[in-house]
This record gives sequence, structure tokens and C-alpha cells, in this order.
Amino acid sequence: MSHTSHPPARQRLQRSELAVPGSNPGMFEKAAASEADCVFLDLEDAVAPGEKEEARSNVIGALGDIDWRGLNKTISVRINGIDTHYMYRDVVDVVERAGGHLDTIMIPKVGVPGDVYMVDALVTQIETAMGLTHRIGIEVLIETTLGMANVEAIATSSDRLEAMHFGVADYAASCHARTTSIGGLNPDYPGDQWHAALSRMLVACRAFGLRPIDGPFGDFNDPDGFMLGARRAAALGYDGKWAIHPSQIGLANEVFSPPDEEVERARRILAALAEAEADGRGAAQLEGRMIDAASARMADNVVAMATAIEARDNS
Repeated sequence: MSHTSHPPARQRLQRSELAVPGSNPGMFEKAAASEADCVFLDLEDAVAPGEKEEARSNVIGALGDIDWRGLNKTISVRINGIDTHYMYRDVVDVVERAGGHLDTIMIPKVGVPGDVYMVDALVTQIETAMGLTHRIGIEVLIETTLGMANVEAIATSSDRLEAMHFGVADYAASCHARTTSIGGLNPDYPGDQWHAALSRMLVACRAFGLRPIDGPFGDFNDPDGFMLGARRAAALGYDGKWAIHPSQIGLANEVFSPPDEEVERARRILAALAEAEADGRGAAQLEGRMIDAASARMADNVVAMATAIEARDNS
């Protein structure tokens, strides 16, 4: 291992991330009662320009009125982009009036580290001025070619940064990619045309201790397509995926939860290696296969996820 390492950001269970338009307050209570690990209330793309201020007011009210944490939800707000005149009021009003109830702010279309720095500076000043002791995290959407070109630098832009999300729709537009649906695959491409982007963002996240989250799959009437995309992301090492419809929550939770047999095998690996260490051996055999310290690190990841899920379910 390198002498240089970056400790993980605050760990949160994030298998499913439910998107809820801030302009539709009738969905807030249902989102809070859902099985989603995380909910983000959206002030950006899901809200028409004429509804921005009302949506902001709706979101502020929902943050204070609903016990999101008591319902085991990480609650986030997606603000408008820093290239709009809505952004500063999103940050100032939401944090001043409801910052104590907010877990993270999600910044869309981040292109350079300075985009994150700008929001961080605003949040820091408001927290200090308001005397807030609860520290708000930041999550970013990588959804442009500029953002992907700078993804490693963005990953180190703020000590508030917790997670990166892959925004496939705007990324496709930024690439001028030919697609059949949001998150879907083009049959003319020999494989998954999002693989390279997903892999690059994943490496940046894991190198600098952030949670990698896959973005939306637009056709909520195609559960099989959603599952295929989720499984590809999970195989790479992603922690979770967006749900743009309640029907996708359970699918995401299923894919990003390690199966019972995988958890049991991970525990057997750790037990076998502990026994080998007690005997002065650095490696062991389990079920006809060699296992060593690398096996332990992989097994630790599986057990840690299973433990987090169990803690959520029992709380």
C-alpha cells in the first residue's frame, strides 16, 4: 500500500436514492415512508423555471416538518447549478431556514473544483453565522465531459465532499452520444457505452474516499433494463443507484445488497484467515481456493455493507 491514503468520507447507506421534485409536495410524505435509503428533494431539472421559488419554499417546509432521520433517511437537496441565478438563494434560504435538518447538498453539473469550493464557502459562512453545529455534507453530479475530464481534481475539492453521482442523461448530451433512453444502451455500440465513464468516476471516488452512486434509468416501465444497469454498476463497485420512480427502490436495494450466501462466505474467509494468522500463516485455503490479505479486504467490504443494512433494518 502507498504511504499516501485518503480516509473515507462519512459513511452512509446509499443503495437507493429516490428523486423527488420540489414542486410536488404531495410526494414528500410517501418518499419519507418508502424503503429508499436516501431521498433528494430536487430544485433543479425536475422543476420548471416558474416554479423554482415555490419549490424552494416547499422543500424548506418539508425538511422541518418531516422526521427524515427518524425514518432512517439520508435527506439531500439538489440545488440549481452555479451558472443560474437560482443557486445562491437555494443555498442561503435552505441552509439558513432548515440547515439543521439537512444531511447533504447535491451540486449538479460540476465541471471544475471551484464549483464545489463556491458552494462550500457559502455553506461554511452560513453555518458560522447561524451557529449551526450540524455539518452539512456535499455531493456532486458528474454529468458533463468537463466534469469527467476533471473528476480526480473535483474529488479533492472539499472536505465536505461525500459522494459523486453519474448523471448519464446530461453526460450523454455533453458527449453528443446517440442513445435510446436515459441510462439505456445503444444497440450499435458493442457493449456498455457508459462503462468507461462509470469506471473513471469509480476510481476517483475510491481513491479519495467518496461514495460512487450510479444515476437514473429513465424507463421505469422496464425493470429488467434497470436491473441490468444496476448490476453492471454494482459489479464495478458502486454503492447504489437512483430511483426516479418508487417501483425502482426495491430493485436498487436488492442489487446493491450482498446476497446472504456472499455474506456468509465473506465471514468464513475472515474466520479462516484469523485462524491462519494465529498459526503464523499469511494465507489459507478455503473450499479449495487460496485466500490471503487481499481476500480479507474484499470480505471486509461485504461484511461492512451487510452490517450497515442490518443496523438500518433494526433501527
